[in-house]
Amino acid sequence: MDTQQSWAIKQGSALHQEMISWRRDIHRHPETAYEEVRTSERIAQLLTSFGLDVTCGLGRTGVVAVLQGERGGDEMIALRADMDALDLCELNEFEHRSCRDGKMHACGHDGHTAMLLGAAKHLAENPTFTGKVCFIFQPAEEGKAGARAMIRDGLFERFPATQVFGMHNWPGLAAGAFAVHSGAVMASTDSFDIVIEGQGGHAAMPHLGVDPVVVAAQVIIALQTAVSRQTDPLKSAVLSVTTMRGGEAYNVIPESVTLTGTCRSFCPEVKHQLERLIQKQAHHICEAFGAKATVTYRAGYPATVNTAQEATVAETACLSLVSPDQVLTDMPPSMGAEDFAFMLQERPGAYIWIGNGDQEGFRGLHNPYYDFNDDVLALGASYWVALIDQLLSR
Repeated sequence: MDTQQSWAIKQGSALHQEMISWRRDIHRHPETAYEEVRTSERIAQLLTSFGLDVTCGLGRTGVVAVLQGERGGDEMIALRADMDALDLCELNEFEHRSCRDGKMHACGHDGHTAMLLGAAKHLAENPTFTGKVCFIFQPAEEGKAGARAMIRDGLFERFPATQVFGMHNWPGLAAGAFAVHSGAVMASTDSFDIVIEGQGGHAAMPHLGVDPVVVAAQVIIALQTAVSRQTDPLKSAVLSVTTMRGGEAYNVIPESVTLTGTCRSFCPEVKHQLERLIQKQAHHICEAFGAKATVTYRAGYPATVNTAQEATVAETACLSLVSPDQVLTDMPPSMGAEDFAFMLQERPGAYIWIGNGDQEGFRGLHNPYYDFNDDVLALGASYWVALIDQLLSR
């Protein structure tokens, strides 16, 4: 891993060691969506000890801190880290493994939090910039829309940042490398339920009823063409039926079958097109078989899309830390989702990936053996500092 002297926070330094300690403490005590009470209290304690102005309770358990540069000025730049864990049983055996059964930091939010804390401490000790830095520690990224909750609580009214930036670790990308996208980074994610009502009866006499299992099979097959034959092939999309529930006995045709699934896309028009196609195909196929469909479509996170100017700013900050071959600008976006998208709908900004390296038995995020790479902490915190250097003319 590159250790260029331009890093504000050096690997092996006292602050790097502190970040490792904070990260492992958070990892040991994971808390899931809107339950991040201990995590929030610990973050607030540290930020207060750094001398920052701290506000707690936005989005229920979110923490926001503001640092004023010593040169005055009102322009505010927001930096965001997520801090929630997952409902997952950790299988690691190291000393800092989760002490809470069924909960685990399997997405690296412990590392994100530690990196932003490290940047906050460094900047508090070296506030030679003009303007203000807003440090956002967000709850409930994992499916519970903590970013939206903070925004609804008045995040950007109370802390009027002009730009907002986020960062996520990326397993499989080399430690010491960054990926910066000029547009789409992560997909939107929606979910749907299709309840197919037929007419149950004896499995040996299917002609006397309407078999919702057969109808459900037809709906599943038809939905596979929604992407392959009915959306623009140059605009990425995924439609997956992920569960099918119905029936309890070998010899009984059930009254109903429920299908559930997810849709992913990068373009709002594709997102809306998929919803219309699901409604249309489910209703028409059920009608043709004498069944009835009830479709519930739930909009989830929007697509995470960087604004071009802020992506350039992020790329320049990365290039100030590592060599050009370690700053990738051509990585494809991910079909995963991220609620930082809500913040990017409110303010221009950029969301980048920092390499977490290839772990032994690499299986990526959200697996029971995942652990954040502590070697990355110093570089990630230095990225935040470099960003403020660039934007607030330190």
